[in-house]
Amino acid sequence: DVQLVESGGGSARIGGFSNFSCVASGFTFNPPCMACFRRGPGKGPGGVVVIHGNGDLRYVDSAKGRFIASKDLAKNTLNLQMNSLQPEDTAIYYCAARWSSHCYGSGTSDFAFWGQGTQVTVSS
Repeated sequence: DVQLVESGGGSARIGGFSNFSCVASGFTFNPPCMACFRRGPGKGPGGVVVIHGNGDLRYVDSAKGRFIASKDLAKNTLNLQMNSLQPEDTAIYYCAARWSSHCYGSGTSDFAFWGQGTQVTVSS
């Protein structure tokens, strides 16, 4: 069975940092396309980063330049280092994955598997 297990998140100060990780298991044939989405209070889900099975990545939204993503190819683990956090980064962060190694799309409907979500709260 496919599982996405997230860790990290929590509370951080404005200007501080936090980390988010997601381990994907059950992908026995191809390394999966993985992604991180977030849903802020009263907002719809928004993409943060998508990472192809080979580790190539593309940042999706305003986190560009502040968030650093990487993938441990051997462990199918997505790592997200979130720097210079702002109140608008407060959200539930979700890991997502799909069978394909290539991320043909970056919308929520493009991903079949989801983690449980991890809260990140940024405050002064």
